[in-house]
Amino acid sequence: MRAVPLTVTALAAALLLTACGGGDDSGSGTDESKAAESTASTGGACAADDLGQDVGPVNAAPAAGDSGNVTVTLTNKGAECTLNGFPTVDLTTDDGSTAVPKDEAAEAQALTLPAQGTATFTITYVRGEDGGDQSLAVKTVKYGLPGGSADQSFPWSYGDVALKSGKVPDATVSAFQQAGD
Repeated sequence: MRAVPLTVTALAAALLLTACGGGDDSGSGTDESKAAESTASTGGACAADDLGQDVGPVNAAPAAGDSGNVTVTLTNKGAECTLNGFPTVDLTTDDGSTAVPKDEAAEAQALTLPAQGTATFTITYVRGEDGGDQSLAVKTVKYGLPGGSADQSFPWSYGDVALKSGKVPDATVSAFQQAGD
């Protein structure tokens, strides 16, 4: 009597493994071939000239000491391409420019952007006292893409940005995210 339940159990397990694709990996390729297929199916690095830009939504910091967020949405007007990492962001004043550090809590990952696909990044900042010694009177934001040679820019109209120490702005930039995430 025990032979029947074990046989049925073994048969059920074999069918389950077959249905789930378990057991035999033949035809599925090696990890290296899968990586090559993945790379071949995605385009190269996105070029700034192929991306449209829209600034917003903006949650501007209303007063000194408050935090604000400025989202930049990029729309791919060219062929499929890849954004991998963080954008480089500089806050430009009448006296020069200052780099915005990456958000330490964010993890960068490769993001494939299809034609007409959109991605975002966000600049989070603390508003400084207008004209204060510990503030940057930002006029323009300039950003670059990983692996790209051209920079894009947009005017800044969200108040001065506070400084942490020296010329380090109290601001961060996020990694690229698929729009809507």
